[in-house]
Amino acid sequence: MDLLNTLVDKGLRREVPTRDEALAVLATTDDELLDVVAAAGKVRRAWFGRRVKLNYLVNLKSGLCPEDCSYCSQRLGSKAEILKYTWLKPDDASKAAAAGVAGGAKRVCLVASGRGPTDKDVDRVSETIATIKEQNEGVEVCACLGLLNDGQAERLRAAGADAYNHNLNTSEATYGDICTTHDFSDRVETVQQAQAAGMSACSGLIAGMGESDADLVDVVFALRELDPDSVPVNFLIPFEGTPLAKEWNLTPQRCLRILAMVRFVCPDVEVRLAGGREVHLRSLQPLALHLVNSIFLGDYLTSEGQAGKDDLAMIADAGFEVEGADTTTLPAHRRPAEAGADAMDAEPEAAEAAVAAPAEEARRDLVAVRRRGAGTDLPPNA
Repeated sequence: MDLLNTLVDKGLRREVPTRDEALAVLATTDDELLDVVAAAGKVRRAWFGRRVKLNYLVNLKSGLCPEDCSYCSQRLGSKAEILKYTWLKPDDASKAAAAGVAGGAKRVCLVASGRGPTDKDVDRVSETIATIKEQNEGVEVCACLGLLNDGQAERLRAAGADAYNHNLNTSEATYGDICTTHDFSDRVETVQQAQAAGMSACSGLIAGMGESDADLVDVVFALRELDPDSVPVNFLIPFEGTPLAKEWNLTPQRCLRILAMVRFVCPDVEVRLAGGREVHLRSLQPLALHLVNSIFLGDYLTSEGQAGKDDLAMIADAGFEVEGADTTTLPAHRRPAEAGADAMDAEPEAAEAAVAAPAEEARRDLVAVRRRGAGTDLPPNA
């Protein structure tokens, strides 16, 4: 297809596709799907080889959120049957993080429900970051605490946070349909605050909320303009007890087209396969590894993921490699100047990383590992 050849050429040059080209990817047929995956896979391999970065969620504070985001099981008025608890202690959070690191995760994502942190919350999370980094050498820490106030991003960065996550979720035009307690511009501003403070920005989307193809393209182009280093792609899990409980709009084929479109628009960015992959991609999950270069390992915030040992087996069976802690994820041109650049990823078609998989003893069910290793006081989904 001329379209796919054009998109591959643009991806290798880091050139933005047109809106029409992005829409055309979403409009391809099932007969064309493998061609789409193969084309986007060329772009993925050019910038990231066959490496897969593993990320691990630690839910610091669950439920009881005052915001009304329709997709969220922790929202105001949610009747979803989830665990609700206040802040984990730093040592407990660190033990939970260690389970993920043992399985090969190089980034730990600290997430807390709520509109945004108080200054006391920032102090608490700063202590947690310090504890995790002290006990897990070389681990990256990403904070996800909601909307930030003035000065909070700088304090998190000073505490050792490497990145900050705050997703745009959907297009600006339809944002008011899924949330009324804050708006799209609030989310954009928080991402920009994180970037200004020197943290790597992580911002993505949720697909499957009833949005149109145009909405998906709009939010991905908005993300491209913000230029985060990581773009997590979530697929809606329609929790019972939330307004979107009946929104079952996705097929495995549509999920793959969405991931391919994101890769073409954001060719040299860490595209992360996030929540809902097991539910919606099902047996086609391995194909998604040709499009994304990052996944979450184990469970999510309020839902169980695929067992960690199965994630590791899937990566190996598909011919990919777990990205080692001593490998820099981003291509050289996207790294901070002070970080320097090694030969790997300096240009497209660079040599693929030969990174050893985690030790054999780490290939086990991380759900069980974290429950054993974290102590009886730690919630099962933390």
